[in-house]
Amino acid sequence: MRKLTAVIITLVFCSISSGFSQPAFSAADMKCEYLVNPLGVDTPKPRFTWCLNDSRPGARQTAYRILVDIDSIALSTGKGSIWNTGWVKSDEQLAIFSGDELKAFTKYFWRVDVTDQRKKKSTVGKIASFETGMMNQKNWQGSWISDTEDIQLKPAPYFRKTFATTKRIKAARAYMAAAGLYELSINGQRVGNHRLDPMYTRFDRRTLYVTYDVTPQLQAGENAIGVLLGNGWYNHQSTAVWNFDKANWRNRPAFCLDLRITYEDGTTETISSGKDWKTSLSPIIFNSIYTAEHYDARLEQPGWNTANFDDSKWRSVIYRSAPSVNVVAQVMHPIRDVEEMAAQGFRQLNDSTYLFDLGRNIAGVSSITVQGAAGTIVKLKHGERLYKNGYVDMSNIDEHYRPTDNTDPFQTDIFILSGRGEETFKPRFNYKGFQYVEVTSSKPITIGKSSLRGYFMHSDVPVAGQVRSSNPVLDKIWHATNNSYLSNLFGYPTDCPQREKNGWTGDAQIAIETGLYSFEGITVYEKWLADHRDEQQPNGVLPSIVPTSGWGYEWGNGPDWTSTIAIIPWNIYLFYGDKKLLVDCYDHIKRYVDHITGISPTGLTTWGLGDWVPVKSKTPVELTSTCYYYADAVILARAAQILGKETDYEKYMALSVKIKDAFNAKYLNRETGIYGDGVQTALSVPLYWGLVPENLKSKVAANLAKRVEADNYYLDVGLLGQKAILSALSENDYAAIAYKVAAQETYPSWGWWIRNGATTLYENWNIAASRDMSLNHIMFGEIGAWLYKGIGGIKPDPAQPGFKNILLKPHFVEELSQFEASHNGPYGKIVSSWKRTADGISYTVTVPANSTATLYLPVINGLQVQLNGKTIAATTMQLQAGEFLFEWKHR
Repeated sequence: MRKLTAVIITLVFCSISSGFSQPAFSAADMKCEYLVNPLGVDTPKPRFTWCLNDSRPGARQTAYRILVDIDSIALSTGKGSIWNTGWVKSDEQLAIFSGDELKAFTKYFWRVDVTDQRKKKSTVGKIASFETGMMNQKNWQGSWISDTEDIQLKPAPYFRKTFATTKRIKAARAYMAAAGLYELSINGQRVGNHRLDPMYTRFDRRTLYVTYDVTPQLQAGENAIGVLLGNGWYNHQSTAVWNFDKANWRNRPAFCLDLRITYEDGTTETISSGKDWKTSLSPIIFNSIYTAEHYDARLEQPGWNTANFDDSKWRSVIYRSAPSVNVVAQVMHPIRDVEEMAAQGFRQLNDSTYLFDLGRNIAGVSSITVQGAAGTIVKLKHGERLYKNGYVDMSNIDEHYRPTDNTDPFQTDIFILSGRGEETFKPRFNYKGFQYVEVTSSKPITIGKSSLRGYFMHSDVPVAGQVRSSNPVLDKIWHATNNSYLSNLFGYPTDCPQREKNGWTGDAQIAIETGLYSFEGITVYEKWLADHRDEQQPNGVLPSIVPTSGWGYEWGNGPDWTSTIAIIPWNIYLFYGDKKLLVDCYDHIKRYVDHITGISPTGLTTWGLGDWVPVKSKTPVELTSTCYYYADAVILARAAQILGKETDYEKYMALSVKIKDAFNAKYLNRETGIYGDGVQTALSVPLYWGLVPENLKSKVAANLAKRVEADNYYLDVGLLGQKAILSALSENDYAAIAYKVAAQETYPSWGWWIRNGATTLYENWNIAASRDMSLNHIMFGEIGAWLYKGIGGIKPDPAQPGFKNILLKPHFVEELSQFEASHNGPYGKIVSSWKRTADGISYTVTVPANSTATLYLPVINGLQVQLNGKTIAATTMQLQAGEFLFEWKHR
């Protein structure tokens, strides 16, 4: 303990002594609801977050002051008429608004002032903003409208309205709610760069609206608003095993729009959807979020969304009831075309068929530019792999599709040419999973390698992490993991972007840490957990896919899958230090755990799917599901303690003990330290989730290591086992063995996929499997998180979450000459980087301002540790903010 104290004092002294130059420091990276200057915020108590921009060693925040005002100039002078917290003595960098009641349609400016460890005040940093939206559903003026209620009508509808402005415009906002999907345009210009708005929800329980700044699109005089509606998940016309087409909410798409204009003279005017709008069918003759889009360019109506267009042949609209009584703001990172890419390969297969290769597997769409005669039918078939003859093979992704005829081919866009020169088609209301595009034409067309472009689409979440190593295959595994994670993030986490596009809960709970280490995903997960709350039945049961049209309440759910209701809020709390999702979901977690308890009086449960798609060994469902039941009970107990619910804390801690005792009584051989039949999943899952008695941990871990050695360091796990095995090894002194498993390059392994050309993760360890063989699945993606925590050693501290205190436990595995992991947490960038040198090992740590780190120093035989050139004997150190160089050198 004396050694640890001495180290802390030395670092504090260095921090103070280096502060004579007093560089400027300030609040930075300011966000409201985890977004930069968001529009359309509906919550009456938004959250503010920031980082401390201070590069000095030992930098700390000792107090903060938040000012909120509607006048940015007043704010810059230190006034905050809406909210002035005064100086709050706190090192927290998350605050919840508690000022004057926020008004709808109002732009608020805010700033944060901070004091440092010497109680000096910061320089005035940037002023940020947020803008409220409707705030109350009573503020809507528009009506819900559509063109018909015929759910079988295939062409997508156009809507338009003209209006005139006679005064100088200061600002304009469009508030757009839809059942289905839409594209909004004003005066012929598409509004924004979002794709597939609004996000998928349980439409009859929650409907989302999006706010846009449309000031630049408006003009003096005549203006025109155009709306194009797509089916999305609301009116699913394709048929598959999940019965999307039988959803009880299903109807023809509809929308409600308010365009609110603020004039320079201070007056406002709202142009709304209503009976004065007109409608016509568009050239999109079919659209399915699940399969594809069909477009007949001969039906185009040039200028349909401009003021001078003649709409005398257009029809009147009809009123529709709102899809739900809960219309709320979509405040989250939107889906975008994040990356555009050219085809890497092109060849002609026959006189009318061409193959394009993007060079990598993605989720998204393709666009094509060709020239040909009017009426020429161009089909674009998208797939992940090829037959030996070079044609696209869809047999791995169309197995759950149940077409009723041949008019809706799977993942196949259809483009009918107008014959008016060079023409371009790109789907608006669909996305696919693919690497290859097979293009066929009914007549000759002008086409070449540059004719096709690919667009990688996903929720545009900011990057939060990076991994680099001396092993190129390991780096490719990390990149492939991220590609699959993003390919399966479309306003909710999915399993695959082609065959299903379902929000499978099991895949998402497996990948939560992988996602949070590499990306700022909180806005997507908060939305998705609201979907969970919408879907949960009164008895606590959740469906296996969320959202759902009704499928999944009787198959595929259970603790090993639907523990998302507990696991995801808990991980958000760990990574962000934000309790909101725990608060919002607490009663739902409780209801869920109580349901499992009600059907599992012994403390053991057989409810679940088990270790899905294992290599060979099968572990009892009761073993794995009971581990998840235990995890749920522990999370619930911890959440109760955090939220001050002591009675619940005691109740659910007692429940967790009951589950643990029952589990070990049945499955643990205390003499041998073996669980079940001793296979990898049976040993690693209890270790990972904490059911192993403390005095037997080392024995069980040793047995797991022996089992892996006996399996020649190959995986013998399915979905649940791969979540656990690497961490179960590395957290119990077997990081070297865990690395050997992670770095394997022959079957069965992640590296085997990479060696066979994978750019995303697969659904099956066996690449020759006849089923369960999507080539873009995230369910085996735990390795992405493990590289951060198992090799880089970066973990959040549950006692000081949000990386307020970082747990650092790096592992210098022999097969790597260097490794670096970095993560941008709520307090800034964390770096854990090591490399082998001629003298030993050099390890660099970066601890961001206003945070600390507990560093567990590896003990290496024959090497002594030095910090900044001075030998130290401690094996555990408490680091303050700063950069540190540790070296292991020969004695």
